[in-house]
Amino acid sequence: MISAERLTRQYGSFTAVDDVSFEVGDGEIVGLLGHNGAGKTTIMKMLTGYLEPTAGTATIHGHDIAKQRRQAQALIGYLPENCPLYPEMTVVEFLDYAAELRGIPPGTRAQALRDAIAATGLAEKATAPIASLSRGYRQRTGVAQAILHKPKIVILDEPTNGLDPSQIAQMRGLIRDLAKTATVILSTHILQEVRAVCERVLVINRGRLALDTRMSDLGGPGRLRLVTSGPPELVEPLVAGLGLVKSVERLTAAEPGHAYALNLNGHAASAVAPAVARVITDNKLDLFALHPEQRDLETLFADITGAGAPTREAQHA
Repeated sequence: MISAERLTRQYGSFTAVDDVSFEVGDGEIVGLLGHNGAGKTTIMKMLTGYLEPTAGTATIHGHDIAKQRRQAQALIGYLPENCPLYPEMTVVEFLDYAAELRGIPPGTRAQALRDAIAATGLAEKATAPIASLSRGYRQRTGVAQAILHKPKIVILDEPTNGLDPSQIAQMRGLIRDLAKTATVILSTHILQEVRAVCERVLVINRGRLALDTRMSDLGGPGRLRLVTSGPPELVEPLVAGLGLVKSVERLTAAEPGHAYALNLNGHAASAVAPAVARVITDNKLDLFALHPEQRDLETLFADITGAGAPTREAQHA
């Protein structure tokens, strides 16, 4: 299990990661989702022991990454964002070097290399110089070095960044295969990546954990969107007094007036909406909009960050 408790990282007066806590259980596929610069890479570097937190702790299967770094790192396979490789080496030479750094015994090293090459589809490029590889094959080589020692945890930073559609599909398949025997954490700023392979998503916004939810919990009409002329100090107690909603969230409204999200308390939207409409109009407030809101990942992300996540097409535009 992975546990992050109040992780914080500051660079002078700038706080890159601010008081982030979460736990990841064995066998989960978890996506860290956020815009570029949100703090995802910094969190991964702290989890893997490559960067010390300013405050907070991270533990890997009970090993404190700061106090028991070698024991913790032995359980982790890590693909950094820029996939650092030695271009003058062949794929096999690089993986053999990585296996030696990992302390894989000479007697089992050849089999470890064969397993990693087979898992990542690198057989036809095994003797090719890394400098001659496409971006997709370089990413595969980076993943191969991360899984040489059959780690319990695989951490991948932007694993599909820069890949073409066919390479993206291959990488997604590889991630699913890895998840059969390991816990997988991947970071991305592309919504499609999370929807395609993750069971759970952690949304990071400006260094803070803004949302932690399972993908299976998304998709239903979980709340009503209300736009009215009434200010929060008037609307919130009126709506809460109905006893039909769990909570009232203030939103940034593009329309006239004030916008709110009404989180439903087990009641159907069709039952709650008329009551809300009555209480708003009975108090002489203008009602501009009242409708169910689909709680999909894109809507949540837009609410949290104030802007939608870029699509794959926008990323390459």
